[in-house]
Amino acid sequence: MKILVTGSAGFIGFHTSQALLKRGDEVIGVDNFNDYYDPQLKRDRNAILEKFANFKLSEIDFSDLASLEQVFKNEKIDKICHLGAQAGVRYSITNPFVYQETNLKGTLNLLEMARHYQIKDFIFASSSSVYGGNTKVPFSETDAVDHPISLYAATKRANELMAYTYHHLYGLNCTGLRFFTVYGPWGRPDMALFKFTRLIAQNQPIEIYNNGRHSRDFTYIDDIVDGVVKSLDKAYPYEVINLGNNQPVELMYFIECIEKALGKKAQKQMLSLQQGDVEKTYANISKAKKLLDYQPKTDIQSGIKKFVSWYQDYYKNK
Repeated sequence: MKILVTGSAGFIGFHTSQALLKRGDEVIGVDNFNDYYDPQLKRDRNAILEKFANFKLSEIDFSDLASLEQVFKNEKIDKICHLGAQAGVRYSITNPFVYQETNLKGTLNLLEMARHYQIKDFIFASSSSVYGGNTKVPFSETDAVDHPISLYAATKRANELMAYTYHHLYGLNCTGLRFFTVYGPWGRPDMALFKFTRLIAQNQPIEIYNNGRHSRDFTYIDDIVDGVVKSLDKAYPYEVINLGNNQPVELMYFIECIEKALGKKAQKQMLSLQQGDVEKTYANISKAKKLLDYQPKTDIQSGIKKFVSWYQDYYKNK
């Protein structure tokens, strides 16, 4: 198959592209290498993909419809795997218009391309943040998600609704995947694991929000990729599916695991709850198990160990 992967130089997009390439699919990567975090990390991920003969990159912004359409004119795309987005809960509070442009307009552009170029299967990234301040746990796909507490979350919920509309009107097969705190090698520098590892390694204090009373359903990247690839292969008419680990981890234990992997103690600076943050995420993954035969395999201790090993290796020469 020839699969278009947006955000191919991003964290999840890179790993997904690599998995598809290794099994023999053609991948058309789309990425604009923006500077939300260090573009060099994206370039280094992309350099790995470029080693595959069945990979081709289009360095464009998918919110630019004319540039995007050129890709569809040049390539006979079989499926769309839309993983590119403007990420980050806190950043959406200070930079809201970037989310409008990328997450709303960009997703609409891709749905329109799917419609006009008769591409039936559209798999896209949603987020556990759509559950907002829900207190019933674990979070289930049948829960009401009408009260997002960040603009980022609102755009992700909007993507689910937009996809449903295109499924209803044009018969597209759309699957939205609600990712729960994805981590692992080549991860994002703005996320807790990367930030904490870097600061502890450099003997700098780490900021712990909500006085450490957070818990997250941390999900290892390989488990997420397994769910994404299975979603592409199954291509259900319309589904929204949680991809999590089903095992929330307390933030203070998470930090202990990083300390153990680094062999160093953290200097902790306790702070209050940040605007837009949710206190707990916890995925009900029974739907993913049933529809995708999804079964996360990586526990938090070994996942963090793998990340820290990658981090030390990546930065030793930088």
